[in-house]
Amino acid sequence: MTGIILNRVTVEFQVHSPQSRSLRAALASQLGGALTRHEDVVRVRALDDLTLRLEEGDRLGLVGANGAGKTTLLRVIAGVYPPLRGEALVTGRIAAFTDLTLGMDPEATGWANIVYRCVFLGLSFRQARELAPSIGDFTELGEYLDVPVRTYSQGMQLRLAFAVATAIHPDVLVMDEMIGAGDPHFAGRAAARVDQLMERSKILVMASHTDEILTAYCNKALWLERGRARAFGPIGEILEQYAESRRITG
Repeated sequence: MTGIILNRVTVEFQVHSPQSRSLRAALASQLGGALTRHEDVVRVRALDDLTLRLEEGDRLGLVGANGAGKTTLLRVIAGVYPPLRGEALVTGRIAAFTDLTLGMDPEATGWANIVYRCVFLGLSFRQARELAPSIGDFTELGEYLDVPVRTYSQGMQLRLAFAVATAIHPDVLVMDEMIGAGDPHFAGRAAARVDQLMERSKILVMASHTDEILTAYCNKALWLERGRARAFGPIGEILEQYAESRRITG
C-alpha cells in the first residue's frame, strides 16, 4: 500500500565559519526555515517538527514563500535528506523531479548512465538494459549517448536525466514546479509525458508558485512557513488563506 508518513520531522543544515551576514541571509533564502548562530556555526532549520500523512489518491500542493521549506520537504520524501529528528516513512516506488541529475557519473557514457539511474530507481540490471533503448530514443541524443556525460551541455544532461526519471511508472511522484526540458519540440513531449505520470501515480506531491497549476493537479495543500506547517486542507481553502495572508502582509 502506497503512503507517506512524516512524524515530527526536523531537518537542519550546519555551515561552518560563515564570513558575512550576507552569506547567512543567502543560506536562509536557499534552504528556508530559521537561522541561528552558535560560535562559528550557522544552523538552518529548514523543517521544524513537521507531521504529515498522505494516502493513495492524495494530490498535495505545497505553498509558501521562497525559503519556506517546500524543496526540503520534497527532498525528504524523495529520500535525499534524512531527518535530524523524527521519522519519514514512504512506501512505494518514488520518482523525484527535484534533483534530476543527482548521481549521474560524468565519466560514464549516456547509455551507462541510463542503466545506472534505472538501477538506482529500483530496477534490476536486466530490466534497466531492456528499457534503455526506449529511453535513448526519447532523449533524441543519438550518437552522443556513446560519449561521456561530461561532454554534454546542461540541456543534454537534463534531457537524459528526464528521460530516465519519466520512464519508470512511480507510485509516488515528487515535483518542484513544472519541468521544462530543452527546446520547444522536446519540452512539448516532456510535458505530455509528465501529465501521463501524474495521472498514473498514486500520490503526487508538488510545489509551485502558480495557483492555476496547483488547482489543476492537486486536491489538498500544505502551507509552509519558516519550515513549519501553517495550514493543511483542501486545495481551494488553503490557497484562499495563503492569498489573504499575502494581501495583509503586502
